[in-house]
Amino acid sequence: MSMFSAFNVNASGMTAQRLRMDIISENVANAQTTRTEDGTPYRRKVVTFAQKGSQTPFNKVLGHVTNGYNAYSGQGVKVDGIYEDTNSEMKMVYDPAHPDADENGYVTYPNVNIVTEMTNLIDASRAYEANSTAFTASKAIALQGLQITQQ
Repeated sequence: MSMFSAFNVNASGMTAQRLRMDIISENVANAQTTRTEDGTPYRRKVVTFAQKGSQTPFNKVLGHVTNGYNAYSGQGVKVDGIYEDTNSEMKMVYDPAHPDADENGYVTYPNVNIVTEMTNLIDASRAYEANSTAFTASKAIALQGLQITQQ
């Protein structure tokens, strides 16, 4: 793995986690949105990641490592997609005075759980911080290598 590959891997991780934090903050901001442009309540969004570059099956990587040969080098992470969460249920709240209430007086609120979103935000923040620390360490190693060649 070259010096610049390490920078690229860490930078891709920071970029992916920053986008994840943006989507989480969008979820929190729309936690009470009962009507979007298409007339439906807001649905929570989820970010998925995938490996950048060629897809090497795990059993191949494991086989090489156990045989003492490590031909695998990561190329970073990319955002695979941003999807609406259709697995969790929307919240139904009885409020007949609300303009978006149905004929029974129930309002459909988004499937956003603030506790879950804040937990995910902490996780994304820590992952970003870990990538930033690794980037700084890679930079320090590269600087020391340049200083050795100057002497």
